[in-house]
Amino acid sequence: MTLLASAPGAPVRRRGRLVVRIGPFSAVLRLRGAATVVLGALALLGTLLASLLIGHSDVPAADVIATALGLSSDNQFTVWQVRVPRAATGALVGAALAMSGAITQTIMRNPLASPDLLGVTHGASVAVVAIAVAGGVYGAVSGLLAQLGVPLAALAGGLLAGGVLYLLAWRRGIDGYRVLLIGVGMSAVLMNVTLWLLTRGEVTDAGRALVWITGSLNARTWENAVPVAIALAVLVPLALLGARSLDALGHDDDTARGLGVRLDRDRSVLLLLAILLAAIGTAAAGPILFVSLAAPQIALRLAGGHRPPLLASALVGAVLTCGSDLAARSLFGAFQLPVGIITGSLGAAYLIYLLVLRNRKASA
Repeated sequence: MTLLASAPGAPVRRRGRLVVRIGPFSAVLRLRGAATVVLGALALLGTLLASLLIGHSDVPAADVIATALGLSSDNQFTVWQVRVPRAATGALVGAALAMSGAITQTIMRNPLASPDLLGVTHGASVAVVAIAVAGGVYGAVSGLLAQLGVPLAALAGGLLAGGVLYLLAWRRGIDGYRVLLIGVGMSAVLMNVTLWLLTRGEVTDAGRALVWITGSLNARTWENAVPVAIALAVLVPLALLGARSLDALGHDDDTARGLGVRLDRDRSVLLLLAILLAAIGTAAAGPILFVSLAAPQIALRLAGGHRPPLLASALVGAVLTCGSDLAARSLFGAFQLPVGIITGSLGAAYLIYLLVLRNRKASA
């Protein structure tokens, strides 16, 4: 039976959706999507707690809780200066990359579209390696500039690559297919520029830069986590406000226009948000590959719908990044791997899964 009328403000349940009306305003809450967000938040809390407990020297849960509440100072440095900033940076970076991937995949209408393929992360890598080769951060520069040099260079490189992508793709408007093709070409060029720069630098500097471009959360501090948190506090609400346009952009252009979406304006704004999210995440921890590719699709399969959900994607990306970092620093004893190696391995397995799934659908 369908409920035709209800009191103002009373929720109405319809086929897995909860419609809430308050005066002239109404909102639709998809129950499966809401459940995915709740489960994702719980999974993230569990992963963060495990990141605080497990490390080179395990800290008992009671000591972690006591330190967090200020009741003990025995593990103050280990918990608050080492593990909490690293876990927070991983969660924030994973959320930024995943939300950027969700936006780009919706705009391009392609599950393989991600900032990794649009040249943003490779642009950041070129900038950092160029500084390393020039002897910048890893050479003569020290102090505060040494701490800020890599993130600022990565942010500038990512934004510059995104700006060039936008200018090259603009032809009386933005077309998702054209953006994707140009992005793949730019990624290939920038990747080769990065490799060439590595061959021109000193062995020590090139080695340090290589660790960064692999994607690593090692030695991350509050100086890395706080800027990402501030940026997400601004960009995430803007992205959520654009969710209505994303819902329409997931359909063909004619349908989107019929729903009242200004295609060029909305695509441009959302693409800019995706570029900013990817550049900021990359600046904090390096190009952690495949998070922006896999997390939105995992969230889509969990939450359902016709496009990757933004908030659920962010939570899945945070869990994926923190969980991969936990595995990278605890599964191999004293030898710690960069988190990008773990996410890259998971991403390769995910790509194989997509290929198998596509072949099964084609043969069915």
